[in-house]
Amino acid sequence: MDRKIVRRLLGLRGVSVFLFLCAIIAPWPKPLVSQESRYLAGQLLIATPEMEDPNFSETVIYMVEHNEDGAMGLVINRPLGKGPVADLLKGLGAESEDASGEIILYSGGPVEPQKFFVLHSDDYADKRTNVVGGGLAVTADVEIVRAIGQAKGPLKSIFVLGYAGWAPGQLEAEIRAGAWFSIPVDGKLIFDGDPAKKWERAAARRKIRT
Repeated sequence: MDRKIVRRLLGLRGVSVFLFLCAIIAPWPKPLVSQESRYLAGQLLIATPEMEDPNFSETVIYMVEHNEDGAMGLVINRPLGKGPVADLLKGLGAESEDASGEIILYSGGPVEPQKFFVLHSDDYADKRTNVVGGGLAVTADVEIVRAIGQAKGPLKSIFVLGYAGWAPGQLEAEIRAGAWFSIPVDGKLIFDGDPAKKWERAAARRKIRT
């Protein structure tokens, strides 16, 4: 996707964001694999005040995948706009007559901002759902949007555009440099409260390691 189009999309607010999504829903990048204990999949990655990259300043990231091949996560505290579920379904070319409720769309990271994900509680699953852990799963499928609009979807969910990605060893090096720390997953931190205060709430849980 042209970078100018992406920048324009990320500058949008409200319903126009959702109507644009008809062209950008995309399959999951790759299947998840088993994670060893030293990896951070299923945990929250928190940017420290020392983070120098503006793409990740004061971000809270749910880690979807982390292994010897690299890492992938979704930023959960940068909302783009809010709109009706029905408008999102229309934008995706799906029926929306019986859909109700509103959703907030988040910028999930700077990598492939045309990709669309739903981070949600694991009480819902379909054929394109990846159950990550900590009671959470990720689905990239219009059917979950339809289910949410019909009150048949997961109890908790957020909608994310794009993701954060790291090459093999890159995230580990950034953690050693003091740019990140991790905490156990917390559904209330992800789904509840003011998004603008998520980083502050998460940063307060930082542990001093000796």
